[in-house]
Formats: sequence, C-alpha cells, structure tokens
Amino acid sequence: MSRHSTTCVLQCVSLQSPVGELLLHGCEKGVHTITITMENAQSAVNYADVELNVELQRCVSWLQSYFISAKSVTSLTPPAIHHPLLQTETFSVRVLRTLQDRVSVGETVSYKQLAEMAGNSGAVRAVGGAMRRNPVPLLIPCHRVLCSSGAIGGFMGRKGIEVKLWLLRHEGVKTNLTHTP
Repeated sequence: MSRHSTTCVLQCVSLQSPVGELLLHGCEKGVHTITITMENAQSAVNYADVELNVELQRCVSWLQSYFISAKSVTSLTPPAIHHPLLQTETFSVRVLRTLQDRVSVGETVSYKQLAEMAGNSGAVRAVGGAMRRNPVPLLIPCHRVLCSSGAIGGFMGRKGIEVKLWLLRHEGVKTNLTHTP
C-alpha cells in the first residue's frame, strides 16, 4: 500500500481589481486564500505570466467576471476551495458554508440571521469570528454580512470598510449603509 502525499503544491498569483490587488494562493485541489491588498505584491506572479492550475484559473476567471458584472457569476461554476480550515466540521465552517450557499449576489444578512441559519441563534459573536477568519473573501462573501442595526460592520479588520461598501454597491445592494463607530 503506497502513501500519497497530502502536501499541496501552492501557486501564488496576483490579479488587479477595482478594490485593489488580489493575491490568490491555491493548489490543484482549490483556492487556499484570497488576500485583498493595496501593497505591491512583489512575490506574486501576474496571472498573465504563468500557467495556472485549473482551479486557480477558474478563480481568476470567476473574479474577472464578478468585477465586470457581479450577477454574471451566478451562472458560473465557482472555484473549489481547499483551505485546511474549511476541511473541518466546526460551527465556523458551517457559518461560512451557509453564507456561501444561501446568501446570493445582491443579498445581505445580519450576523444574527446568519447565526440562526447556521443553527445557533445565540452565536452572533462566533459568526463575527468566522467572518474574521474567512480565508477566501469574495468566494465566501463575508462582505454581505451586516449588523442588525443596518451598520456596515467590519471588513478586513476595519481597514476595508470602503472595499465592503464598494462590493455591496457593485452587487446592487440598495440600502443606507452606515459606518460602525
């Protein structure tokens, strides 16, 4: 009986977007992380300069379509996600999968509603923690989660409030979103 290596061979690619540079990391099994950064990613390779594995190429295509028209991705097969955190069975993973599966482009949900949808209405703070640990923003749309009061809530450790607002407006969310103090 031979042992198969479970080590992923990661590729890193950079993609320019309207919200800044996106750094994508992934293996042939799926996307591991998406980082939205304003910094120059000198360690990443521009997607046009390298032959990507199938799932990273699918992610680049999906993101390009999303930024052209957010609704266009509803008819596309989403890229596979292969982050170790998401290979477990925890409440945080259930929250992230529920968000991914049940909150569509142009929709929003409150932290409390998402806790209820994931099966634990009292776990509002745990939902916030799951959003903070989301390794693949945009694919798992944590920008669609708002405070019950209508406040925007956090995004990218609060430094990304403008990014969150841009994403919601791009998706056609029509609401008077306010910043959380």
